[in-house]
Amino acid sequence: MKLVFLLLLSLPCLGLGNTQISSIFSFGNSYTDTGNLLALGSMNQTQGPVVSDFPPYGMNFFHEPTGRFCDGRLIIDFIAQAFNIPLLPPYLAHNGSYQNGANFAVSGTTGLDLSFFVERNASNPFFLNTTLDVQLEWFMELKPQLCTSFEDCRIFFRKSLFIVGEFGINDFSVAFMAGKTLAEVRSYVPYLVKTIEKAVEKLIKEGALTIVVSENVPFGCLPSVLSLYPSSNEKDYDPQTGCLIKYNELSLYQNKLLRKAVTWLRLRYPYVRLIIGEYYRPMTEFVKYPKQFGFIETPLQVCCGGGGQYNFNIIQGCGMPGVNACQNPSTYLYWDGPHLTEAAYHYIADGWLRGPYADLPILTAVTEISQSQQMWSNM
Repeated sequence: MKLVFLLLLSLPCLGLGNTQISSIFSFGNSYTDTGNLLALGSMNQTQGPVVSDFPPYGMNFFHEPTGRFCDGRLIIDFIAQAFNIPLLPPYLAHNGSYQNGANFAVSGTTGLDLSFFVERNASNPFFLNTTLDVQLEWFMELKPQLCTSFEDCRIFFRKSLFIVGEFGINDFSVAFMAGKTLAEVRSYVPYLVKTIEKAVEKLIKEGALTIVVSENVPFGCLPSVLSLYPSSNEKDYDPQTGCLIKYNELSLYQNKLLRKAVTWLRLRYPYVRLIIGEYYRPMTEFVKYPKQFGFIETPLQVCCGGGGQYNFNIIQGCGMPGVNACQNPSTYLYWDGPHLTEAAYHYIADGWLRGPYADLPILTAVTEISQSQQMWSNM
């Protein structure tokens, strides 16, 4: 399996410039943020400095911190490179052209609005008003720079790829940090999925034809979660992975509802190619079979951390003074606790582009859209 993946991973570097994608627009959190939180920090809108502005973040590929919570590139970067599109500029820190797309994702953001958490006494002082709805507002603000009429926008966006998510990690984290129970957090999930569904439908109505809707990750496999919410009962842990079962079940519940929502949207908008971008399956496979992907035998260990069972310490985390990274991040699944390494993101990105980590691979969807447009133009 590792050999097959290594062969596939070399392909994005070749580029896919002959495909019908000329711009990418991305919405999400730190799994996708390429510098927006850093921009907010420079505007003094964050609680203190942003750790992704310090080494060893960005030690690979960029060789300097870029605002990405990773040692190098993210999924969005690999997808952009696959289509020969420049790496997406962060919307809040870019003064140039957006003709090739924009990244609206902000680290730490939630899918649900601040008011939702306030009403349930589940807010916290670190909450940034950069939720999915706010990111959609930014997109609408940008739209006049891209196209000026309905027909112009329809033409422009039919050659665009939209990526929505991941959303869920921070919604769960905010609620649990506020002391909410598992049952309470589970009750929030339908609202979260409905928010994502409405956002996707909004993009469709704006002319989007190819949209990736990202699943949630296995929340119970994150070293940060394993460190912050340990259990004294060994039965709470999956014997195959070492992950916390109840938190993974929460992610599975969200993913189940999300797939139902996408199915409904597909029925309503059959001309749109909606793609489920998987996180849960690849990440659990990485944990179960780390050797097959070139990862260390203790895959829940963090590359850049401040010690402890999983090398994660919330008081002494990556980017803080005295905290060093491992010598070879490419052999690690997790970079700093909640986030993955460039190597892991590369595997997932390729799985989204060509399969198997998408129910409709992006390249297949793009080809179908292109063929459909060609058919109509010949009629």
